[in-house]
Amino acid sequence: MRGNLEFSPSPNPLPLKGGGNIVTICVQNRECLFGEIIAAEMVLNDFGRIVMATWNDLPNHIDRIQLDEFVIMPNHIHGIIGLVGATPRGCPNNGQAQGPAPTFSLFDIVHQFKSFTTNRYSHNVKYNQWPSFTKRLWQRNYYEHIIRNENDFNQIREYINDNPLKWELDEYYENTKTYFNNI
Repeated sequence: MRGNLEFSPSPNPLPLKGGGNIVTICVQNRECLFGEIIAAEMVLNDFGRIVMATWNDLPNHIDRIQLDEFVIMPNHIHGIIGLVGATPRGCPNNGQAQGPAPTFSLFDIVHQFKSFTTNRYSHNVKYNQWPSFTKRLWQRNYYEHIIRNENDFNQIREYINDNPLKWELDEYYENTKTYFNNI
């Protein structure tokens, strides 16, 4: 999915207008819950479609974020999140933090995304007989990387777009079919 963020050259280490990060969020135990790769294309199941809708809806719930490139894989997601209006909070010579703090931190955004999707999945476990999960749906942590320059930005976008093509080479690939084909 092509995003709308623009690279904005600046000495700021967060080069997208306000800052940008790639996040990778994995399903607990790397279970393939979102669908499967068929002919190098990700085919979403019902839960994969819920994850997509939830991601796309984040700006309606969280102020000052902008979404860019995003891909759902069978057992994880990659997405670029821009923190609109955020600036680095470094301390220059006077020792005072500079710039406004974003309304939500990246941690808060990922937490909201995990909560929204877990609640929607749990609803379907209860009312639509989807397979249940043990303890948690998502892995506790997530991977993040600050996008530092235009080259980094373009490489990350390409990585996200090409991810389904390279599924069998992906570190999260475990040579398995979708665990839950019935959702």
